[in-house]
Amino acid sequence: MDKERVKYLKINKEKKGEYIIYWMQETQRIEYNFSLEKAIEVANESKLPLYVIFNYIKNYPEASERHFKFMLQGLKDVRDTLERYGVQFVLLEGDLEKNMLKISKDARTLIWDKSYLRYQRDIREKILKKLDLTIIEVENNVVVPVEVVSFKEEYSAKTFRDKYKKVKERYLKESDYKIVIKFAYNELINNKLKKMDQSQIYLPQNKARLDGDFIGGEIEAKKVLEKFIEEKLEFYSLKGPDNDWSSKLSPYLHFGQISPLQIWSALKKIKELEIQKDKFLEELFIRRELAINFVYYNLKYDAWDGITYKWAYETMEKHLKDQRDYLYSLEELENYKTHDIYWNSAQKQMVDTGYMESYMRMYWCKKLLEWVGSPQEAYEIAINLNNKYLYDGRDPNSYAGVAWCFGKHDRAWKERKIFGKVRYMNSSGLEKKFDMKKYIKKIVK
Repeated sequence: MDKERVKYLKINKEKKGEYIIYWMQETQRIEYNFSLEKAIEVANESKLPLYVIFNYIKNYPEASERHFKFMLQGLKDVRDTLERYGVQFVLLEGDLEKNMLKISKDARTLIWDKSYLRYQRDIREKILKKLDLTIIEVENNVVVPVEVVSFKEEYSAKTFRDKYKKVKERYLKESDYKIVIKFAYNELINNKLKKMDQSQIYLPQNKARLDGDFIGGEIEAKKVLEKFIEEKLEFYSLKGPDNDWSSKLSPYLHFGQISPLQIWSALKKIKELEIQKDKFLEELFIRRELAINFVYYNLKYDAWDGITYKWAYETMEKHLKDQRDYLYSLEELENYKTHDIYWNSAQKQMVDTGYMESYMRMYWCKKLLEWVGSPQEAYEIAINLNNKYLYDGRDPNSYAGVAWCFGKHDRAWKERKIFGKVRYMNSSGLEKKFDMKKYIKKIVK
């Protein structure tokens, strides 16, 4: 594990403590989990037992039953695997800050995953100020640590890509890493934490298929990756709404049930299909980690006045009063009641399955700008629906993807009605690229 992934936020050598805590949040897996590796290392050095903690928050911002079901299926994999190694998994429920203060009272060291979104970072800051023990933060879910690539918000994919290429090889070597779960001492002695465990209440006994035919968890994530490589990678450069050649890995990446390094480890074994691999890795490495750069350095990543560039705001403001041929309410949009059968199909797919193909995500969002009374309202509706329905909603990729539709990480284009110089998309473009009748048939079946 590269030292740049590990940051000591607070050191207290005086506190003895009875155990070590790994608070799992962003990285809901066992393999390729550098936080768990660090926790095992600390536990062995301290000769203290290790507890892996996850805090379940029923009212987590914008989370739905769909999100919770997928996540809890994944946590079942985590618990079952840890138990085989003699590690106690404790699922807490309720106020995160209060729970962390309570369980950390008798702990020597607390290890947690690095977060990028503001809500998660704010909670960590509050906990950090109130705890008096050694706290270690480990960055897990990117190939290159966010601050290694750049110390600022990057303007475009090109500026980010140029910096990324200079440092990525050092971190790609970590794709060969295998965690060793071996303890010098792991006798579980603290009954207080066991009494707080809610896993028997919330974790499913069996994992059934969810909306969109998804199953949550690290075990399923590896199956999805294997299927993608064996059956879809060959056709990846041709992927679109009329076929099923997308990887379907985004929900698993969002919940940290698979690592991008683990994906790379599998891909590098393929000695051919270079064009397809390059296209996929552009999205996995550059676009995904550019999105993380965006939300990490731009604290207004989800506020209308902070998501895009001056030129984009100015051009949309200039065309604010342009006549719109169609205007739809949130209710009409949410229930796919527009004149556009392609857009309706995309919205229906999102509502029914929690998934939408990437090209249709762009078209879907662009039409909101065209059919809603103002760009700000269009943006707010896009974020609302995206986060409410998609498995990978509330993700850096979501915020960056929606912002892109309003000019972020893009350039000015030919000026036109409503859009101004922001990139335009239309249904004829879909029809030229894809068999849209096939797409509609797939959604309506």
